Amino acid sequence: MAEAKRGRTPLVVGNWKMFKTSGEGAAFIRDLAEALSGVKDREVMVAPPFTGLYEAARAAEGTCIAVAAQDVFWEWEGAYTGEVSATMLADLGVKAAIIGHSERRQYFGETDEWVAKKVWAALDRGLQPIMCVGESEEERESGATVDVLARQVPAGLSSVRKEDADRVALAYEPVWAIGTGKTASPGIAQEAISFVRQEVADTLGTEAARMVRILYGGSVGPDNIDELMAQPDIDGVLVGGASLQVGSFARVVRFEKP
Repeated sequence: MAEAKRGRTPLVVGNWKMFKTSGEGAAFIRDLAEALSGVKDREVMVAPPFTGLYEAARAAEGTCIAVAAQDVFWEWEGAYTGEVSATMLADLGVKAAIIGHSERRQYFGETDEWVAKKVWAALDRGLQPIMCVGESEEERESGATVDVLARQVPAGLSSVRKEDADRVALAYEPVWAIGTGKTASPGIAQEAISFVRQEVADTLGTEAARMVRILYGGSVGPDNIDELMAQPDIDGVLVGGASLQVGSFARVVRFEKP
């Protein structure tokens, strides 16, 4: 693996949310793989809807692209209508799972306790958890950003062993910047992510904090990716809308190093 910023390989994750059919997703991955020819010093993931995971994983075989799920349940099997287990995801060839995304917290009542259970389940079945944290606009305006992160980070990591820290990624996604066109300035993003890293250190130790990759998510696109990735604690990005077009997502992946 190529040497990366402070030893942490950059990670770019495209979250497709509820977009793209199975066939559309597979075709996108084939086109993206061609557009990313020669990219070797960063990791790339796409997260299709559950219905597209099988075809996406097949299309991604032999490419630089890995496939992630947008959620996972903490039980292996049982009477849990509508849920999908980490065992099932791993069986499809999925490599990671986004956990605790703000839309899951906002629309489906996902709690910090649920997040911790999902992180544990993902790790137990060999999936990389991409654990999301971040404050709402109301919380930011009231000065509660630090309080929110100080609650979410240790709670979500409560099931993680220190020796597994390098298998976990976190994503700071200020809710007020997701899909709104508003973006935390690189300085604001760096400040928040630096605090998240300190919370990881307080929870799992200094060495774990050095290993964990922390991403920024919130209206990331070609226009701001280079400046974001120039920040010392930002190890990658969680991309929404800009990941739905091959050209814009490829440009994000091919960010210019400082």
